[in-house]
Amino acid sequence: MTRILPPPAPEPGAALPACHTSAETLTLLAQRRSTLARVMTGPGPDTGQRDALIRLAARVPDHGKLFPWRFITFEGEARARFGEILEARLRDLEPDAPPERFDLERNRFTRAPLVIAVISEVTANHKIPEWEQILSAGAVCQNLLIAASAMGFAAQWLTEWYAYDRLTGAALGLAGGERVAGFIYIGTASEAPSERPRTPARVTAWSR
Repeated sequence: MTRILPPPAPEPGAALPACHTSAETLTLLAQRRSTLARVMTGPGPDTGQRDALIRLAARVPDHGKLFPWRFITFEGEARARFGEILEARLRDLEPDAPPERFDLERNRFTRAPLVIAVISEVTANHKIPEWEQILSAGAVCQNLLIAASAMGFAAQWLTEWYAYDRLTGAALGLAGGERVAGFIYIGTASEAPSERPRTPARVTAWSR
């Protein structure tokens, strides 16, 4: 599969088009489907592709220009080292868990060549509501999924128990008020995903 890089970022103040007519983008959105991390393999993004993904992910609505999010990347041996932390934490929480649970946690991040954690970093007591700052971090996660697919990679957005565990957050270096918005697994699909049932969107036309 051909993998491409996006164009360079525009300079501040550059005139930009108000819209981007693109049949390919509409097809991507109409057919986008997450690929399970457990069926991912290599290759993953190289350094240039990884940096491009993060640059594209950051182009989201951000009221107040607060940049209320940051990224933590897991590549190479770092994935296995973090897996050791997850396994040790699960042994504390569930010492009687079956061996396969410990194996899963130890190998969790090695399922994909690249894992990017998106960290929601809210500025409290700001004129921009916290909810809008949190939504911006969610938009970053979705941008990562779309950008990865457009560049030729499979991706999945996960949280799971370790995103909400206080001691695991400490191991990630989270400061007070920071939370994991998502772990984005990125790699190459070893098998194609299939469409899942989808409930029609609920739409109401407002009237007085």
